[in-house]
Amino acid sequence: MNAEMKEAINAIAADKGMKPEVLYAVLADALESAYKKMPDAHEYAWVTIDPDTMEYRVIAQEIDDEGEPYGDEFEVTPDNFGRIAALAFKQVLAQGIREEEREQKYEEYAGREGDIVTGIIQQSDSRYTLLDLGRVEALLPRAEQVPNERPDSNTRIKAYIVEVRKTAKGPQIVVSRTHPGLIKRLFELEVPEIADGIVEIKSCAREPGHRTKIAVWSNDPNVDPVGACVGASGARVRMIVNELRGEKIDIVPFSEEPEEFVSKALSPAKVQEVRIDMETGTADVIVPDYQLSLAIGKEGQNARLSARLTGWRIDIKSETQQAEEDAYQNVDWAEGEWIEDPETGEQVWQPAEGGPALSAEEWEATSEPDQEDAENETTDDDEIVADSELDLKEADQPEVIADGDTAEVSSEGDNEASSQSNSDDTQSELADVSEKLGSSEADPSEGEET
Repeated sequence: MNAEMKEAINAIAADKGMKPEVLYAVLADALESAYKKMPDAHEYAWVTIDPDTMEYRVIAQEIDDEGEPYGDEFEVTPDNFGRIAALAFKQVLAQGIREEEREQKYEEYAGREGDIVTGIIQQSDSRYTLLDLGRVEALLPRAEQVPNERPDSNTRIKAYIVEVRKTAKGPQIVVSRTHPGLIKRLFELEVPEIADGIVEIKSCAREPGHRTKIAVWSNDPNVDPVGACVGASGARVRMIVNELRGEKIDIVPFSEEPEEFVSKALSPAKVQEVRIDMETGTADVIVPDYQLSLAIGKEGQNARLSARLTGWRIDIKSETQQAEEDAYQNVDWAEGEWIEDPETGEQVWQPAEGGPALSAEEWEATSEPDQEDAENETTDDDEIVADSELDLKEADQPEVIADGDTAEVSSEGDNEASSQSNSDDTQSELADVSEKLGSSEADPSEGEET
């Protein structure tokens, strides 16, 4: 019987993929439990089994009042213990094998949180989907599934192990299709440079089912990190997009300079300027007016993913908006604040430089003279401008000289023209007189006849 039991144990161990020593331990526990149920059994006893001869013995030891063993060990094996051992082995072996299998499955997946597994969809309902991983089944909760993604049964998909729980029925493996780690693991499978450590994925931001942004860095200056992830004609990234059912992936280069990293993260939008505030962790991004909608993205998706990717709070503004804010900051505002008077409960103006608080009526009264001064200054400026324009108009108008009932209109230009005309008339008359005198001296006979 001992030889037959040994062969049976070895056959079961080979069939279940277990070590024979494990089954020997299960048999020893079963025999110990059976012995303690016998009458007059020692309280502190255990069973030993020789794997070569399959001989088993029950060893006991005395205990004191406090329950501690003392004295020498002695054998207390019953005479009819062979029949009891056979019955115990038959009853306990199946249960022990099941427990050992559950323990092996748990140990197989216990340290694999963060790994990627491939499973076949078995069944799906409103709460979860079961994936067959071979020896075990994985649980894909509804919260870890991509919205609007409904793969058919018997479809093979990849999932990311989130948690491995140890339960009485065996290990419970929880997987995810929405975790950002799934993107990293897929790139490790498709891009050898990432698996070898030449290219690193520094950060990843994802909105499952819509878009993903990853920042990559190369430890080798001769290797382009973006080109390595994209592959020849986009072959590598296309495989990942197909696995994710068409989810878009943006790959941007990582930079240690925050300004450059934020600018690259907002691609495909073109950024004009990035202003970093280290104290508040804010990045003010200025883009051209026609690039504002592209930088923000549909429903703010591009800006939201860029903020998660870089770790900065991104505030996107157009050139026009930034110019208006700069002009607004240059306005000289009154310093102070409106507070509530604890006695009256009314709003009063408390100047920043100190002094008594002013009620709303007093504040308006003090503001009116300033407004009147400003209006007066504006009026004076307008009058000065009007006077200047009037002087210019009078300088262009001719002078009017009145003499009794008649008036002569003249100007400096007219006077000069009149003087020039008189001079021309005088010279013309002198020329005529000289001509006449010359003609009379030349022909005296004609003068006499005349």
